[in-house]
Amino acid sequence: MKIRLLLLFCLILMTVRAETRLMEATIADLQAQMASGKLTSAALTTGYLQRIAEIDKAGPKLNAVIELNPDALAIARQMDDERKAGKVRGPLHGIPVLLKDNIATADKMETTAGSLALVGAKPPHDAALVTQLRAAGAVILGKTNLSEWANFRGKKSISGWSGRGGQTHNPYALDRNTSGSSSGSAAAVAANLCVVAVGSETDGSIVSPASICGLVGIKPTVGLVSRTGIIPISASQDTAGPMARTVRDAALLLEAIAAVDPHDAITSSRPAGLVTAYAAGLKPGGLKGARLGVIRGPFGMDARLTPLLEVALEKMKMAGAEIVEIGEFKDFSKADDPELEVLFYEYKDGLNAYLTTLGPASPIKSLTDIIAFNRAHAAQELRDFGQELMEQAQAKGPLTEQAYLDARATCLKATRTEGIDALLANHKVDALVSLTNGIAWLIDPVAGDAYTGGSSSPAAVAGYPSVTVPAGAYRGLPVGISFYGTAWTEAKLLALAADFEAVTHARREPAFLPTIEAK
Repeated sequence: MKIRLLLLFCLILMTVRAETRLMEATIADLQAQMASGKLTSAALTTGYLQRIAEIDKAGPKLNAVIELNPDALAIARQMDDERKAGKVRGPLHGIPVLLKDNIATADKMETTAGSLALVGAKPPHDAALVTQLRAAGAVILGKTNLSEWANFRGKKSISGWSGRGGQTHNPYALDRNTSGSSSGSAAAVAANLCVVAVGSETDGSIVSPASICGLVGIKPTVGLVSRTGIIPISASQDTAGPMARTVRDAALLLEAIAAVDPHDAITSSRPAGLVTAYAAGLKPGGLKGARLGVIRGPFGMDARLTPLLEVALEKMKMAGAEIVEIGEFKDFSKADDPELEVLFYEYKDGLNAYLTTLGPASPIKSLTDIIAFNRAHAAQELRDFGQELMEQAQAKGPLTEQAYLDARATCLKATRTEGIDALLANHKVDALVSLTNGIAWLIDPVAGDAYTGGSSSPAAVAGYPSVTVPAGAYRGLPVGISFYGTAWTEAKLLALAADFEAVTHARREPAFLPTIEAK
């Protein structure tokens, strides 16, 4: 009996230690343990697989992970063998990474954007960023759930829901939304189901779920990260980017995926000599001497969040930053929304081009086929909301039409020349600052999303970078703050965000509450 009790105690102790090892672990923490021999990539990967089983598929049932990579452990063991042989590829060597399910992998996993329409339609190649991650030694752990088709399908959509993956739940309050469309990536990192994850954004799809799930999220300059192999919405706004629990981890992931790609022409637009060693630039004092312009609206956020912004600004001042009140960003999204017009045109063009890469075996060859599939499988796909956005996109013509060209010009003028660039120059500030989002809303499959506001559009439409970092919480629900600026200024924004992170330590682990109790 004593021996059995001792064995049981040892098993419990090992489980607690493994769990503790994963909780809030950083890339540097895990690399140090692997370098010392206290941890292997295989053990780390096993630990995350176990936690996904316990937290995502059972327990709170976050439903963040749509599919696991059956080769994950084999990859991890390969990385362990390389380490034993004296080869360490870099900071991501042996580190498990989750990918949003609109990022192609030419392996045993699916790439579906959450849609049943693409199940079985295998991409012929890894997405370019996946090639970069594999070369860096990362362990591709699996795919994350998302708002189906990256939330470009119907007008009353439910963020975090897909026909293939179901509904993702917020780890801070399970009846609340994770926002979208990189919902699964955000929930997974927040809940310590992986070290870091990759999301993608057209407008808010990285920074919004990152803010709502208490994370750091980087929406890079369009062109810093290749979009080859990512199911698209918009050629002018789409980009993949990191989601992590710390600025440094997000910077390390960005370094690994930032690369020029001959198959994505916009990646060649980066300035000559652009330095992408972002983590090395994260030194204490990033806020000292910085001039930051505060944008307070019109972003539709609850006034009860204003005290959080004021506290954040006071912390920046205490760290040596000068705060310049700019007021409001000019609202360019009127009844005839030029951004949405651009997205309609580019979605049809880009999605049709992507579908041709799936080859003749795929039954889905065009946006028309997707619309028809959804109608034929309405019980699974159209039960709670429709596909009006897809239908409006299908009605558009080629990118040479004047309506598209005019809308795109309006967007660039509003967000670049008369927007971010003008504000930076006129107020002589280094970056702009706003609250990222309102708080997470209740999941409502009947009425759809009850969006609580967000500041993502200026940088997203301009194609400029933004970084969100935890700033605090309202009633236990995380709220982030964004630093954004002109093109290719990721290094500056990350330095500001890292120093803010260091002086606030605002991130808190989720408690998987069933709901937020009313006071």
